[in-house]
Amino acid sequence: MKLISWNVNGLRAVLKKNFTEFVLEHDPDILCLQETKARPEQVELPLELGHYKTFWNSAEKAGYSGTAIFSKEAPLSERYGIGAEEHDKEGRVITLEFDSFFIVTVYTPNSQNELKRLPYRMSWDEAFLSFVKSLESEGKPVFFSGDLNVAHTEIDLARPKANRKSAGFSDEERAGFDNIVSAGFTDTFRHFHPETTEAYSWWSYRGGARAKNVGWRIDYWCCSPELTESLTSASILADVMGSDHCPVEIEIST
Repeated sequence: MKLISWNVNGLRAVLKKNFTEFVLEHDPDILCLQETKARPEQVELPLELGHYKTFWNSAEKAGYSGTAIFSKEAPLSERYGIGAEEHDKEGRVITLEFDSFFIVTVYTPNSQNELKRLPYRMSWDEAFLSFVKSLESEGKPVFFSGDLNVAHTEIDLARPKANRKSAGFSDEERAGFDNIVSAGFTDTFRHFHPETTEAYSWWSYRGGARAKNVGWRIDYWCCSPELTESLTSASILADVMGSDHCPVEIEIST
């Protein structure tokens, strides 16, 4: 199976660019999207994508946040949010249950300039980790993917020293990812590429950052430990344009 995750920074915008061609070329079995910025009734998908079943979680605020999952296979169940009212107003999480595992897509809140939203972000990190661990306790392992809005280590961004106290590379946010790893989840890209540098999934629109590859790796596929053996590859599709993020992909044996 091929699983892809992509922060599209506006699904309606990327549909006018290369989204359909990308999906048809890469042919994922499951496609997780973040920052869709739309309700499903606002999105007209082309007929070529009609073989996908679609699941949407939209923010209460129009044109903001939001997630979606496209799946070739119908799930056994679906759920939206993480079951916490204070965290479920921005459309940030969708969970699909399949025979052998759960698939979760997540769009983690940004801590914003001067870390104004850091306290909320840290409460989110704790609540989300508790949620995915609760899924495991139901008896099935978990894949979760998305824009986690954190570069875990210094090799995950181009300029670590300059960004030490920036949103996405604060000590607190990095410790939040440490907690994910300590809880048993595998960062699938680092599983295959433990020391690879200059491998990024997001670039600022400013200063020609993408052309210069001055980026951050903040988009992930993570999995429960028992799923690690099923992984056959993990990659960053940095040549795919259309958003300030690029897709990230894993392939698994079933």
